[in-house]
Amino acid sequence: MGRYSYPHTIDNGGGERITFARSVAVADGQRLDGDNVVKPGAGPPMHVHHYLDEVFTVEEGRIGYQCLGGLPQFAGPGETVAFKAGEPHRFWNAGEGDLRCTAFMQPADNVEYILTELFASSSRRGGVGPDLFDVAFLARRFRSEYAVSAVPLVVQRVVFPLLVAVGQLLGKYDRYADAPEPVVR
Repeated sequence: MGRYSYPHTIDNGGGERITFARSVAVADGQRLDGDNVVKPGAGPPMHVHHYLDEVFTVEEGRIGYQCLGGLPQFAGPGETVAFKAGEPHRFWNAGEGDLRCTAFMQPADNVEYILTELFASSSRRGGVGPDLFDVAFLARRFRSEYAVSAVPLVVQRVVFPLLVAVGQLLGKYDRYADAPEPVVR
């Protein structure tokens, strides 16, 4: 049996909730199927999944989305938005009510673990975003799979390793003792 049982719901306390409905075996690994609910104005910062494709189909509301260097775009009910592996992107609820989408991510690799931990960190902080020590640890450990493009490269390469070293000295990473190994393709 895997790390999670389905459905597996995570909530960041700041307006985003994801329910992973199932993990399905596919040719290149696992595909995660699920849905998300995003409150008006909420959404993740610019980020990139190095190996996985992320696809959303809007069920209700209006999604705003943008790829790095591109103009904001919008989609409504019945429309699908796809982000290819390696494409820095962000999305947000651009409507007045809840944004509800069905989604899949493939190959999933460690994305469920990464998002679960980031959402838990944010929730512990009242939904204002994840703790910087957690971001540094997860971004460093899983840098082969995922990056927060909104964070300057110098911070990722210089500050994050320092934060991880300090966090280790302070015992902040005990919760990650069973963290999966990063995937390198």
